[in-house]
Amino acid sequence: MLQIKSSQYIKPKAADVSGDDACDHTILDNTLFISVLCDGVGSARKGGAAARQTVKYFMDQFKTRPKAWDVGKSITVFTQHINRMLFKESMSQYERIEFLTTLSIAVIDGETLYTTNLGDSHIYLQRDNGPLELLSVDHTMDDELMSHVLTQACGLNDHVEPEIKETRLQVGDKIILCSDGVYNLISDEELADKINKGLSTKLIVENITKGHIDYNRDDATLQIFTVTAFDERNAAKKLELIIPEKLSAGDNIDGYILDEPMMEHGRIWKVKKDDKTLVMKFPMNSDEEAIDQFVHEAWYAKQITHKAFGDAWVPEERTHRYYLMELVEGNNLMDFLKGKHLSIDNAIDLAKFLHKAEAHLLNLGLVHGDIKPENIIVYRDKDVAGTRFKMVDFGSIVEIFSENSRAGTPSYLAPERFSGGAINEATEVFSIGVTIYWALTGKLPYGEIEPFQTPKFKQAPPPSKYNKNIPNWLDSIVMRAIAIDPDDRYDHYSEFFYELKDPVNVKPFYTKGSTFVERDPLVVYKSAFLAMVFIEIATILYFTT
Repeated sequence: MLQIKSSQYIKPKAADVSGDDACDHTILDNTLFISVLCDGVGSARKGGAAARQTVKYFMDQFKTRPKAWDVGKSITVFTQHINRMLFKESMSQYERIEFLTTLSIAVIDGETLYTTNLGDSHIYLQRDNGPLELLSVDHTMDDELMSHVLTQACGLNDHVEPEIKETRLQVGDKIILCSDGVYNLISDEELADKINKGLSTKLIVENITKGHIDYNRDDATLQIFTVTAFDERNAAKKLELIIPEKLSAGDNIDGYILDEPMMEHGRIWKVKKDDKTLVMKFPMNSDEEAIDQFVHEAWYAKQITHKAFGDAWVPEERTHRYYLMELVEGNNLMDFLKGKHLSIDNAIDLAKFLHKAEAHLLNLGLVHGDIKPENIIVYRDKDVAGTRFKMVDFGSIVEIFSENSRAGTPSYLAPERFSGGAINEATEVFSIGVTIYWALTGKLPYGEIEPFQTPKFKQAPPPSKYNKNIPNWLDSIVMRAIAIDPDDRYDHYSEFFYELKDPVNVKPFYTKGSTFVERDPLVVYKSAFLAMVFIEIATILYFTT
């Protein structure tokens, strides 16, 4: 995960104005850092509006940029587009340049810093608390008396060709962006000294503008970013590794001999090395989206250390793109239960196992995303009595609260997932509940749901309808787990787990719309019976008196 320590501050040229500077920064998908600083040209009527519009434009565009575009292309296309938009807006509204701003951009992708600028706002790099290295170019007139006149700016001409500079970064490097309202009041050496003292951008700006009369100085904007950690996934994506189009038994991949494929697509293999049998997984193909997905999968897999999952690792020395997993011998739950149901005790053990697996992922900020019988391996441990379980399929694992995730199998998805709802603990509890329901009954509570289908959910019958051995308390837990309305469902894994451990205190499950008869039929029947008895007695007394 890319980690950046950030500080930014804008001080307008006077207390009673909003100023013409604008800036913003963000980290997208924990991997891509973007910072934009614009200094609206004061002599232009719409300089401030142009600055704010440009900053917002870059923030929005980077969020939705095509995945096939690299950073350089993205910066170039976006810069040319916003430049043309501002220029045309000026011409259509004023027939002269009024939407005009400087532009400075810094983007970190992997361990590379990409920078470009139009105008005279500065971008610096500072390494090891040393001197500031200027990465930007001042686009101003060479004449000393005309040095304030810009030769390039965003919105100045119909077309622009931005020059993009690439700089290799190290952990601890600082990237500094500032408007001329800052560097005209302080030397690079003095600015470096204040940064080295750990002063915030606000303290630095307030210090250097102190004593300057309002309107006699420019807006002062300063951004300071310190790289504290790089994203391993981005670095792994850029490794030049072979992705074989075809794999065959007997192939030698870095000393691992391919034995037999484990899936029809032929991208997961049993391999042998030093009398050990392991599992080797390759990307589906070599396109950028497949590689991106595979790198994330491998990175997630090696973070997971709980015994509920098989071990996975990425060898440091490899020539091909793959990762390795331990081979877990056994049958998936679907095959294991052909023609039979899971016993009550084993179903409870399975539910607790799934809770522990998901709780471990939650500590990493992840969810499995595709809990179902096919992704649960049932096996026997030589040293431990009873049935054991393991979770498989690292390919479905995603970060919690992900939206529009394709992870999951329709028949096991919570209703809100079909309308773009975020994946979270409650949606995962639903998948656990459906899995337990199926394991106990051999039936899916809401039937088979096909891919791309938009299902209509109707209240499912309790699992005890199909399996009379299920106790009432377990019936209630399963029904609460698969509740259609999230408000009726467990919000957190811990709530689900505590009820599994304390069946005596499990309350009967009812949906919000349940009638009193449905909630407590025994009380209703007893009351009705007593009422009938009372009426009968009253009738007898009436006719005998």
